[in-house]
Amino acid sequence: MASVLLRRLLPAGLVAALVAGLTLAATIRLRGPAPAPDARSGPVAAEAPAATLGGSIDRLRRHLRDQPRDASGWAALGLGYVERARVTADPSLYPKASDALDRSLRLRPDGNDAAHAGRAALAAARHDFRTALAEADRALAVNPYGARALAVRVDALVELGRYPDALKAAEHADATAPGIPVFARLAYVRELHGRTDEARRVLRLAASSATDRGDIAYVRTQLGDLAWNGGDTRAAGREFAAALQADPADLGALDGRARVGAATGDLAGAARDQEALVARSPLPGRLTWLGELREAAGRRDEAAPQYAAASAWGALAWANGVTPDLETALFEADHGEPAKALRAARAEWARRHSVHVADALAWALHANGRDAEAVGYARQAAATGYRNATFLYHRGMIERSLGQRAAARRDLGAALRLNPSFSPLHAPRARAALASLGGAS
Repeated sequence: MASVLLRRLLPAGLVAALVAGLTLAATIRLRGPAPAPDARSGPVAAEAPAATLGGSIDRLRRHLRDQPRDASGWAALGLGYVERARVTADPSLYPKASDALDRSLRLRPDGNDAAHAGRAALAAARHDFRTALAEADRALAVNPYGARALAVRVDALVELGRYPDALKAAEHADATAPGIPVFARLAYVRELHGRTDEARRVLRLAASSATDRGDIAYVRTQLGDLAWNGGDTRAAGREFAAALQADPADLGALDGRARVGAATGDLAGAARDQEALVARSPLPGRLTWLGELREAAGRRDEAAPQYAAASAWGALAWANGVTPDLETALFEADHGEPAKALRAARAEWARRHSVHVADALAWALHANGRDAEAVGYARQAAATGYRNATFLYHRGMIERSLGQRAAARRDLGAALRLNPSFSPLHAPRARAALASLGGAS
């Protein structure tokens, strides 16, 4: 993985190492109303430290000042910018990535799979999943064994809601270029189909084969997320602790430890972890979760700055070519303007029909009092068999508003049985709604 490769870089081998080793940049994703992976979109590659990435990018830029016609170097620089943007949540790096990748293709227009794979990663990071798929296919036409392109292709199909195709692509990637990034995607696609036991088996096999500390942390974090989604707080805590033991800088594991802390009553520790996390990676979902943690504790005035920062991220994203409509829809439905949430959700649904977008559109319609319309989308969010506590909560609240008491009791109860601590703000609301219906969690 990149964290080790970057630490081992030598000036003479800098370009080759970066081309081979930079981690897969997936998408900047909001993981639902909070950044908990019970509503996450998909696996993200293990995170190289921002400072390490920055130093490597600086060395590569110096190399390119001396060798400006190095197409491979420009492709590596573009991918490096994409990765650094993902780690730091700074979308202003995406135009730099685009310029570097375009320059690589001008220098080598034919046979440049690295640049097309970089463009695929950039498009995915900007939530342009159709372009990501097309660029991944261009890269694979040159190099059918390109692990980066194979993985981004799976990501794009998942985000477009093409789940049977995504499963085939993940299985093909596993047969063609097996490795931890591919294993994680194969596990996630199976989870989306409701096959959590299979997902867990794949991740445990990946964990048993991992030797690099970054890889170990990444896989253990994915196992922690899977346990968390199923409401097994103790197992999730063990996995996140193991991830942080392997790599104390792992952001996903720190996020997971904060969620486990909140679920087990360590609200102060959860807040400290999340504050440290957003200081390093201020993604909107992470900011929103910290705000919700404070709001749930009755500290609404302290939540407001987190919500304001999460909202402001959308404008920064738009300015740098990212389409953050899914994030905007979920945030505005809970903490902002319902009309804005619905506009964003409808725009995203016009682009792609994933279960996450179906859920967001259902929730935005509910926020606007259009529950008769919302319930159909809430059911579409469950069409693959994916079990998600936030989705169940949304559907149950919509059914409650429609007077469908039995269905609401069923789905609210199912949400709380699946993960009683799915959100510091919404889980208590689910319990209160269920009690009002005469149900018990």
